[in-house]
Amino acid sequence: MTEPMKFVAFCGSLRKGSFNRMALQAFIDRVPAGATVETIEIGDWPLYDADLQAKGFPDKVQAAQQAMLAADGVVFASPEYNYSVPGVLKNAIDWLSRMTPQPFAGKPMVVFGASGGPLGTARAQYHLRQIMVFLDGRMVNKPEVMIGAAQTKFVDGKFTDEFGAKLLTDLGAALALAVRQAKAAAAVK
Repeated sequence: MTEPMKFVAFCGSLRKGSFNRMALQAFIDRVPAGATVETIEIGDWPLYDADLQAKGFPDKVQAAQQAMLAADGVVFASPEYNYSVPGVLKNAIDWLSRMTPQPFAGKPMVVFGASGGPLGTARAQYHLRQIMVFLDGRMVNKPEVMIGAAQTKFVDGKFTDEFGAKLLTDLGAALALAVRQAKAAAAVK
């Protein structure tokens, strides 16, 4: 019997026709049996400001933290803006990183992304991995899923690249494995 798992997902693009939102849906469509994915919307969060934090964390940030704490793993679908992580995603990470308990710590997580360029968000993904080192996230290393020339790989909102689809399937399986390993390690302590 497959053990149920809950993942939370962040999409770093706000654009209605975002390739990354379509890639996230393609990932969700391919998660292992028994896994569910809840997408956390971050587009209307205020810009991080320590003065705002001093007045209390916004309700949406608190709700995201609770969803993350209840989840087994974290998924990032991120475009690349100017060789790095989009501001909206970094803003969400900045808010959440200041909460207690900090919800990235110890969580198995994956990242993938789609872009019109040939590198398919490689640089943004590496920056996100660096951020998660500091926040003690447990990033799954492989497979790396970097969907380049995205404008040629989606038709009517559906991901049509067979090789990329297999990578997304494998990435979901790798996240599920990382979750099982983390649970097993926690049970031994």
